[in-house]
Amino acid sequence: MKKPEEKTTKVKFKLTHLPNLLFVSAKSWFNDSPFNKAAIIAYYAILSLPALIIIIFNLVGAIWGREIVEGEILTEISKAIGAETAEAIKDMMVNNGNKKTSIFATTIGIATLIYGSTGVFFQIQNVLDSIWEAEPRFKNGVLETVFGRLKSFGFILIIVFLLLSSLILTSLLSAFGENLKLILSDKLVNSIFTLDIFISLAAIYFIFAAMFKILPNADVPWKAVRIGALLTSFLFVAGKYLLAIYFRELEPGSTYGAAGSMILVMLWVSYTSLILFYGAHFTRAYSQKYLLHQPEKILD
Repeated sequence: MKKPEEKTTKVKFKLTHLPNLLFVSAKSWFNDSPFNKAAIIAYYAILSLPALIIIIFNLVGAIWGREIVEGEILTEISKAIGAETAEAIKDMMVNNGNKKTSIFATTIGIATLIYGSTGVFFQIQNVLDSIWEAEPRFKNGVLETVFGRLKSFGFILIIVFLLLSSLILTSLLSAFGENLKLILSDKLVNSIFTLDIFISLAAIYFIFAAMFKILPNADVPWKAVRIGALLTSFLFVAGKYLLAIYFRELEPGSTYGAAGSMILVMLWVSYTSLILFYGAHFTRAYSQKYLLHQPEKILD
């Protein structure tokens, strides 16, 4: 005689549940060796950095202007990690971007850039797959790797689109803001400039949402993605300012001399990866508890 199936009812999320959910996510995050995985991501970030920067700068720069894009991105890097690191990244980009090569060498170089730039996101995808316990899409390892790299490159294009949109909106606000100062009160103009901050935050939010939804080989519910991306964005912004203070006051890269800039990049990526992994664990915990969702493999 079969036992009657137990019915499970969805639990409605309440704000009072948040501390327990954060604790459960933290426990799961800590048990998943996040520091080892963050170190792996930081290592691949260094390998991917030259190619990633060149692709993003050239794609966005082709539309918006290379010098403008360089200035905006390097300014943000300088704020987050330091002026010396931003200068090192600029030199890296210039040295790789000014080489004159044959058509064959250029073709090989483009393929190498695409493969190299996707390395860090491919590794992030592997970590997210392990968090969601997702199975590979293809049984063939080569096909799985190729598809993962293509998905990672697609994610780079998403970043390019969001970056370009953010630059356009920010520039429009800045241009109109200067004219609005002549006809509107300072308070109203300041509120318009505040919108610029929200645009940047929105870009960060959509990047994390795209990571949680697109990269893993699991059918992650949109509702969980929205909640998880929101928390991760908040932690990222808070962590970014704390790291900027840490790098400025303690100068951890100074111990390593000429290699200090790359060490700072690795530290920043490592710390940011820890936040990303926690956000992914939170997303999964929320999904399992409040959406009764178990990770499933995406069908071929």
